[in-house]
Amino acid sequence: MQFSSFANRYRQSTGTVQLMEDLGKATTAPGPIFQLGGGNPAHVPAVETLLREAMTDLTTDATRFGRMVGEYDAPGGNVAFREALADLLRDQFGWPLSVDNIALTNGSQSSFGILFNSFAGAFDDGSRKQILLPLTPEYVGYFDVGLAETPIFEGQRAEIELLPDRQFKYRLDIDRLDLNGEHGAVCVSRPTNPTGNVITDAEMAQLRRACHDARVPLIVDGAYGLPFPGMIYTEATPFWDENTILLLSLSKLGLPGVRTGIVVAAPEVIQLIRNTNAINNLAPSRVGPELITPLLHARKLTALCDEIIRPYYEKRLRHALDVVNDAMAHLPVRVHKPEGALFIWLWFKDLPVTSEVLYQQLMAEGVYVLAGHHFYPELHEGWRHQHECIRVNYAGEEAVVEQGLTRIAQQVTRLYEMSSA
Repeated sequence: MQFSSFANRYRQSTGTVQLMEDLGKATTAPGPIFQLGGGNPAHVPAVETLLREAMTDLTTDATRFGRMVGEYDAPGGNVAFREALADLLRDQFGWPLSVDNIALTNGSQSSFGILFNSFAGAFDDGSRKQILLPLTPEYVGYFDVGLAETPIFEGQRAEIELLPDRQFKYRLDIDRLDLNGEHGAVCVSRPTNPTGNVITDAEMAQLRRACHDARVPLIVDGAYGLPFPGMIYTEATPFWDENTILLLSLSKLGLPGVRTGIVVAAPEVIQLIRNTNAINNLAPSRVGPELITPLLHARKLTALCDEIIRPYYEKRLRHALDVVNDAMAHLPVRVHKPEGALFIWLWFKDLPVTSEVLYQQLMAEGVYVLAGHHFYPELHEGWRHQHECIRVNYAGEEAVVEQGLTRIAQQVTRLYEMSSA
């Protein structure tokens, strides 16, 4: 069987493929499994109770239920949801939004695919452009969606600031930011997946100004951020203007299975999303919007994030850090300062093997993580640091997280001991 060049892009294993396949393998693997990989949110009891109640209300309303399962939605997504979200963002942040500034997709990965291929690749004037990632490591899911024959991402190496208590933080080096005619857009996640980094307000202001000056859009992936699900544990101010494309999601509210991505942007970008949805999907799913629209109307979503979701993850984070500090006290490890999202990013200085080898060894022990090198696009020069880090999801049950981190500590200890023997 002969496949096209397009198909060959999907025949090889990538970081995204590995990430999602590991989630499936872990559900059927024999023996004890410690799932610290993937981006699954926690099953927060109070949130799932609220969602079950919303689903019950939906299924008992014959008209709403019939429309949800029996009719296509608009190509831009559920209008009532988009109107309610525009009202919330306008009231909460003062952003001048209407329904024409919001479109839905079948998950953020779909949003990335549309946007990145719209602002990078080949242009009608014969030029080629890339997406600049000014603070790598960045989300692994970005790197596989480009449809151009050549890579569409340029990554800028982060500056490393060493902090007390065996922590560190990646910093944006704005002086090295070289926005030019080869860049079609700039993209950052805030908070950052995989590190939990939150780019400061000052850094964001510099980045925003640079994008305006270069006349390229700034794409901000807020899947873990504000206004929902609110997994930010430090000071951070959300922003939006017509040069900003803000990506949100219902997944980390506890709804990854309903695949609802949200794009907040200028009307011309929203029109592009609508047309792409119509061509590729006909319409996005109605399930997530139907469940969440009543919460938006009742203004309950913000309180849910502030009073339940964020405190729940902060408690899980403190537990994970306690385990790391106890089980890895003897190791040359640093943790990226955890300021948001649901991951801790472990840096094993001078790790005797690559993070990919460590990942394979841990998987053999039933511990699933993600190797650090997947979170980097092609860089201009090699960087050993990217092969010394792993991403750990701390959202699972505390006992599973504790045992998984302990096994990581044991395996890494063996590696250092073998290298020094």
